[in-house]
Amino acid sequence: MTHGSARREDAVDEGLPGTRPLWRQRDFGIFWAAQTLSVLGDSFALIALPLLVLEVTGSVARMGLLTAVGGAASVVAAVFAGAVVDRVDRRRLLIACDLVRMGLYGVIPLVWLFGPQLWLLYVVLPLCEAVGMLFAVGYVTVVRGLVGTGQLTEANGRLNATAAAAGVLGPLCAGLVAAWSGPAAAVGVDAASFGVSATCLFFVRLRKRNPDEHTDRRTGLWRDLRTGVAFLHGHPVLRSLTALLFVFSFLTLGLNDLVIYHLKHDLGQDDGTVGTVMAVGALGTITGALLVARFRRRLGFGPTWTGSVAVCGLAFAGLGWARDVPVVAALSAAFLACVGMAGTCSMSLRQEVTPEHLLGRVTSAFWTLQYAAAPIGAAVLTWAAEEQGTTPVALAAGATCVLLAVTALFTPIRGSGRNLTR
Repeated sequence: MTHGSARREDAVDEGLPGTRPLWRQRDFGIFWAAQTLSVLGDSFALIALPLLVLEVTGSVARMGLLTAVGGAASVVAAVFAGAVVDRVDRRRLLIACDLVRMGLYGVIPLVWLFGPQLWLLYVVLPLCEAVGMLFAVGYVTVVRGLVGTGQLTEANGRLNATAAAAGVLGPLCAGLVAAWSGPAAAVGVDAASFGVSATCLFFVRLRKRNPDEHTDRRTGLWRDLRTGVAFLHGHPVLRSLTALLFVFSFLTLGLNDLVIYHLKHDLGQDDGTVGTVMAVGALGTITGALLVARFRRRLGFGPTWTGSVAVCGLAFAGLGWARDVPVVAALSAAFLACVGMAGTCSMSLRQEVTPEHLLGRVTSAFWTLQYAAAPIGAAVLTWAAEEQGTTPVALAAGATCVLLAVTALFTPIRGSGRNLTR
């Protein structure tokens, strides 16, 4: 999901990207389908890996530790991901990342045939998360080249909406597969999805980057990271967003584990119910993704982002109190809808204001700073839930998220309107 002027060398005679409806743009359509299929399978792992840990250990703290280890690998990879993305062929990078993850996730169900090997999850997930970070940064830089700046928010919203639609079916099917064949089989579906995604990406044509968009000089990883950080610091809204999202990510990375533990441990539900609740939650992501462009056009960036974070906090606070499965599902949907809206807004903004040749490094720096403390937060959140229960932990984390939204009202985010590209 990115921005910038999106002239493509191979544009057809119907016009350049940005002048035609998205559904008539061939390469965006293939890319769109690839990511939808990938998310469909990846949502299996979202459910299956925590269930594998819970099945073997019965501990939410161990689930949180796995999440923390994976998150730490993402942060480390984010340090150099931008430099890599700005230097290499982005299409080939995306294909390679998909193939590597297909192989890594494919090992889990094979090994599990001979018995649970918990250590394997702590090896595979960090590697997949590191490769996934490379893919994510590349993904952000590619979309602007496919659709152009004027259609970025719409394109990001559609990508997120269909990904969320796949996320509805994915967790539901993952819960059923886990209930029938075990969580390891669900991870196998995830592995296959990456193979399909890589195949689709093979047929996507990206515009050739101009010579001045390449970064061939080997300036060093830390200097590349500092370049991205300097750009973030120089933009008032991005600077405030980075600081607030640092805290938000610390509080929320472990939410998925917390919801699964709450359903399984506190409410005594089975794997199928877990998948159903996650599927209902993904419906919220669809709603948020479909509405975000409209809200941003009418309200501007600041009110849309701030309001979304506030509702996230209220929904999070209520999750720990909920004792009925439908209420947990509804609150999860509200939380994910607003996370999607806030995330799409911040991503589109970065794509709009960042020069093409800096986009990978700025995205990398943003995610490095945003998620730097998130792995620690996931471990702390799940440990506290195991020691104190989910109710007080969810209430404290949710209240802090609301406080972040209030804090945003005293930053340049508040006054940011519809057009922030200058």
